[in-house]
Amino acid sequence: MRIHAKYDWKRLTPADGHHYFFGYYDRCPWNHDQTLHLTLKVTQDTRLPLPGETAEVGVVDRNGHYEGLTETRAWCHQQGSMTLWLPHRPGCFIFNDYDVERKQLLARIYDLKRGLVGEYDRPVYAMSPDGRWGVSLNFGRIPRRGYSYADAPLSRHEHPDYDAEGLFLIDMHSGASRLLVSYRQMMDLHPVPYELDDVYVWLNHAIFNVDSSRILWLFRHCHNPLAPSWKTHMFTVGVDGSELLCPLPHFYWNGMISHQIWGRTPREVLIDARWRTNNADYVVFDERQLPLRATLVSKGMGPFGHTIFSPDGKWMLADTYTDENSNQHLALVNPADGSLEEIGLFRHYKPQGFCGDARCDLHPRWSQDSRTITVDSIHNYERGIYMLEL
Repeated sequence: MRIHAKYDWKRLTPADGHHYFFGYYDRCPWNHDQTLHLTLKVTQDTRLPLPGETAEVGVVDRNGHYEGLTETRAWCHQQGSMTLWLPHRPGCFIFNDYDVERKQLLARIYDLKRGLVGEYDRPVYAMSPDGRWGVSLNFGRIPRRGYSYADAPLSRHEHPDYDAEGLFLIDMHSGASRLLVSYRQMMDLHPVPYELDDVYVWLNHAIFNVDSSRILWLFRHCHNPLAPSWKTHMFTVGVDGSELLCPLPHFYWNGMISHQIWGRTPREVLIDARWRTNNADYVVFDERQLPLRATLVSKGMGPFGHTIFSPDGKWMLADTYTDENSNQHLALVNPADGSLEEIGLFRHYKPQGFCGDARCDLHPRWSQDSRTITVDSIHNYERGIYMLEL
């Protein structure tokens, strides 16, 4: 089945019986000269990873030549192992791993010429576009296990140390880290503080903005982490700890938003929202303006999905979750006039015994020059990375 009649999609990774993917949509998989794409290689894609189960970390070039480099025990099907190239160290990338001897998660540094050359003592969730800062959080508190690691077992502590735990900032040059925002600070700013009595709290989905000055993340809570049905509040803060805000409380989410990401300018946020109809629209707002005032970028394609602006801000990618015909749609949006063109239709074959959080979302990603798109897909049964050069 051809992905699109007009656009020439290419399967980038080998069709060798293994499963290849990158992970999430909020990061760039290409190195500085856009010749190598970071990749994970695994043997199964039907269930969550088990403790001790490894993934191979490697790179693939634009001609489809894959090279396995190292392995990791800290990975999941949705977000990979948070692999990222280091701008200040050409030829080097980081990936999260589990250190067996120290029994802790960390981030390792891999040099294409020398192999493993260093580490950060915390796992990295995201890195600023300028490469100066990283952000970390406790993966063991994330009850949705498809977005955590098998070797980071779910915390047995119902309540963290509210003053000593939270969101951590990492100096990617020195490796030093510090608590940037504590749970206590978030709870003090929470719009419904009495709701936080006797609940399980955690953080995830941290992202830096376009000029590396601010971070957004999700503060979530539920009553039973073993069967979580959570509420979501989005927070933002400056990398210096200033201007802690809660611009998107749960009242705006409430089943009507699926994803959030920074936009084209330092204070713009992009979301998909079902505020108007049963279909998801693509919407931006300024995090500083409270109460929120939203601007429509484009009408969506129906189902929820992932949206991201190109690095030059001229285009936007939008995918969808699987529709009733087991298809995933990918569109190119022109923010100038709100027009939307479908550029890919991917068949989502669900294997027998399929586990929900082992699913394969497209997670569309841009290259630095806004000319190349890659996605993860099981369009041809095996999970692989597909590339479109515009």
